[in-house]
Amino acid sequence: MIYKVLSILGYLGVVFFLGYKGYKQTKSSQDYLLAGREMNAFVMALSYGATFISTSAIIGFGGAAALFGFPLLWLTFLNIVVGILVAMVFFGRRTRVMGLALDAHTFPEFLGRRFNSIFIQKFSALIIFLFIPLYAAAVLIGICRMLEVSFAQSLGISYEMWLVLVTGLVALYVITGGLKAVMYTDAFQGCIMAGMMIFLIVFTYSKLGGVISAHQTLTDMVNLVPAKLKAGGLIGWTQGAKFGTPIWLVIYTTIIYGVGIGVLAQPQLALRYMTVPSDRELHRAVLVGGVFILLMTGVAFTVGALSNAVFYKKFGQISIAMAKGNIDKIIPLYIEKIMPHWFSGLFLIAMFAAAMSTLSSQYHVGGTSLGRDIVEGSTLSTKTSFKTSQIGVFLTVAAALLWAWILPGSVIARATAFFFGLCAASFLPSYFLGLYWKRMTPLGAKCSLVGGFIFSMFWLLFIHLKEAKAIGLCKLLFGKVTLVAGATKGSWIWLLQWVDPNVVALPVSFLLAIGVSLFTVPDKSVVEKAFKYFTS
Repeated sequence: MIYKVLSILGYLGVVFFLGYKGYKQTKSSQDYLLAGREMNAFVMALSYGATFISTSAIIGFGGAAALFGFPLLWLTFLNIVVGILVAMVFFGRRTRVMGLALDAHTFPEFLGRRFNSIFIQKFSALIIFLFIPLYAAAVLIGICRMLEVSFAQSLGISYEMWLVLVTGLVALYVITGGLKAVMYTDAFQGCIMAGMMIFLIVFTYSKLGGVISAHQTLTDMVNLVPAKLKAGGLIGWTQGAKFGTPIWLVIYTTIIYGVGIGVLAQPQLALRYMTVPSDRELHRAVLVGGVFILLMTGVAFTVGALSNAVFYKKFGQISIAMAKGNIDKIIPLYIEKIMPHWFSGLFLIAMFAAAMSTLSSQYHVGGTSLGRDIVEGSTLSTKTSFKTSQIGVFLTVAAALLWAWILPGSVIARATAFFFGLCAASFLPSYFLGLYWKRMTPLGAKCSLVGGFIFSMFWLLFIHLKEAKAIGLCKLLFGKVTLVAGATKGSWIWLLQWVDPNVVALPVSFLLAIGVSLFTVPDKSVVEKAFKYFTS
């Protein structure tokens, strides 16, 4: 226990030193909101990756991989191709250049200035401020579950107390230091995370006799797949799920598609593009970011799936049985019961790093959405004060803590996928078309933004089983769990209960954006200003 405490104290010492450095270098609103637009490629890439990949990916989705197996590696593929390559090359450069032309400091302000619309700025900011605490709560739950398991025998601190302690630590340097503090600490934390994940994958394969032996062992465990998962369509942890079954729909529409595409419209990630001084930094960041994402998600999902074989070999139980049904505890249990004792302390630091890097960015973007965009955005002014943004950060922190306190178990992956999908349906059409299509109009952007959000929420509340059942509004209004619950079992209508909202809401949002824009006229002066630094 001593080495864990000393490791954490040493880690926190470095984090707060970097936070203090960021605080001392924060002299203006541009420093607080955009790190002075002067970050180098390495820091930006690691900050982007550390913000993108958190305990929700490693612990939440790692636990989901223990449940569903290797098909989740398709999400790693999308994370690299879409989340890094497409994001940096096709979104990053144009966002940076257009953001400079529009003098935008936040993602909602970027959209608002692109379409000269206070409504777009405020509505976008409201979505972020209201729902990013749910995503932050998923990350917070991940690290606190890790701490709960790690110190269960020695300290006996409850999960709820860990929530309060971790929240206080992260809030301290985000509120004071702004984005410079966030990005400095992100880069440091990203290095720690990469080192830990390399050792984790090497050790796991060695426990099972190498790569081929490990995969064959897991394949041969097909008869141990729980009956409930088999009934839902899962064939095996290496074989995947039967096409069109409820579990296949959960894996491919919610986890892989929802998160893999939703990353393009994440406000806390889009903000990173505007922190570098030139396109060169973005191009250099592709390689660093791609390798980092491969180490983070590829290792987490592989180890998550293989944990079934390791646990069964040592304890005679598969992962979900070891965790007593809570997939959010699978990776923490694996670290404590399988990995060397010295590693558990270092991995705990890595999870601290993963959580704090993402939480700091979530708190920052939630707070500035309230302070910069909602409170002070009525005139699309370039002026802002630290105080309103800091108050916004404090409120975002409080909301995330409340969500983490009341959410049930096995919720990390689901909450993350929900926020990614909501962002895609609400923001992606206006964001993408605004970057490339001069015919995109303010009314088209407004209809896409509002329509995508409403359709996504409707599907969530009345069609998608997990959320509709938990919230209970559909049951209250219509007397059934979902609107399609009464359809013939196995029919395509009945299966809609497992189709992610983003599968339907995102195409609707794109159709609204394009359709309305074709019948309305863009503001030429706004278009000229937005595209003034582009040659084509």
